[in-house]
Amino acid sequence: MKLLVTGSDGYIGSVLAPFLLQRGHEVVGLDTGFYRDGWLYHLEAAKWPQTLNKDIRHITHDDLDGFDAVVHMAELSNDPVGQLNPDITFRINHQGSIALAKLCKEVGIGRFVYTSSCSVYGIGGDEGYKTEESPTNPQTAYACCKVLVERDVMALAGDDFSPTFLRNATAFGPSPRMRFDIVLNNLAALAWTAGEIKMTSDGSPWRPLVHNLDICEAIACTLEAPRKAIHNQIFNVGDTDENYRIKEIAEIVSENFPGCQLTFGKSDGDNRSYRVSFEKIKHCLPGFACHYNAQDGARHLYQTYSQINMSSKTFQYRAYTRLNQLKYLVETRQLDEDLFWRSGDAK
Repeated sequence: MKLLVTGSDGYIGSVLAPFLLQRGHEVVGLDTGFYRDGWLYHLEAAKWPQTLNKDIRHITHDDLDGFDAVVHMAELSNDPVGQLNPDITFRINHQGSIALAKLCKEVGIGRFVYTSSCSVYGIGGDEGYKTEESPTNPQTAYACCKVLVERDVMALAGDDFSPTFLRNATAFGPSPRMRFDIVLNNLAALAWTAGEIKMTSDGSPWRPLVHNLDICEAIACTLEAPRKAIHNQIFNVGDTDENYRIKEIAEIVSENFPGCQLTFGKSDGDNRSYRVSFEKIKHCLPGFACHYNAQDGARHLYQTYSQINMSSKTFQYRAYTRLNQLKYLVETRQLDEDLFWRSGDAK
């Protein structure tokens, strides 16, 4: 298939694009370049796609000509970034994504894979496992936008347009465009650079986890599945066994980083807590299975940090924390108040 991957320079995108190329697909990336200042390591023997330097709000019919499918990941990522400016988050993540989906339908692109998030479930970690049929309860602008995009793109589905919605668990694992603002990656970086993890909370909230390579596998299986298996479907992406309390994630990390000391604090009032069932994707998406667990992820991160001899300076570098990087680009007037490059073009 000829694929357009938006957000191809992001944390998952920089792993996904080579992954899809290795499976024999023709891949073109699209990215506005907010996070290109950060490059943690080089993927050995990886192929890299041609990339369009463009904001999704500027995509035209011509940009989409000739593609069989679009994998859409290019949004403002994670909860803190969404809360920084909820209005611009809605304009990019909701309105921008809907406009892109409509353009795809207009030009005859048959498949549209949207990377959503299990954060749409919000709270209810002690109420049992959330399924794709469970009510959503988003707690942030980021999660609200995910719900709205799912709703509005579903309404576009038809005989010639098959969207699929992948609600990813919280990702972990190495990536050239690393993120240290997600839980397992962050705790592992603390363990490596400081030799200790000092939890300010009691670690009681629940989170489902998934390796970024398993997210890539889910996307590839969705693209390659028969249409009837994926048409207008929602899939939670992960493994039911990979639901953890935050304190359990910290314990897994400390076990895999020799000499790491672990302490806990008191509850900090974070009400985002949810456990998720991943039985639907396990049984209904042809060819899909998760291959990695949190223990594997901690080991992979230890190996990566060891190989590059990662320093505290690297860990704290703004480009690896989404909120810090966007604040920097705005404060240095490289981005305007609408998060467009002031030059008018992506960097």
